[in-house]
Amino acid sequence: MSESVVILMIGVSTFLGALGLIALLWGVKTGQFDDQSKFIDATHFDNEEDLRDAAMMEEKRKARLKKKEEEKEKKKNYMPAD
Repeated sequence: MSESVVILMIGVSTFLGALGLIALLWGVKTGQFDDQSKFIDATHFDNEEDLRDAAMMEEKRKARLKKKEEEKEKKKNYMPAD
């Protein structure tokens, strides 16, 4: 490739990158990525049964981790018979 083509490609890619960065900053500044109703809708349509299911799953996860930790401790303290 000739030197002028490489310089042109670098210039175009730099321009497009800067354009993308400007678009991203504009979107953040104008609040294009803000979703004000996301959390309101999530709590509005969330019911008590889902909350209980989530709590139960969290308890099961903690019990599994505790059991795994106990098994690990047993293996660490294991001494074979003489």
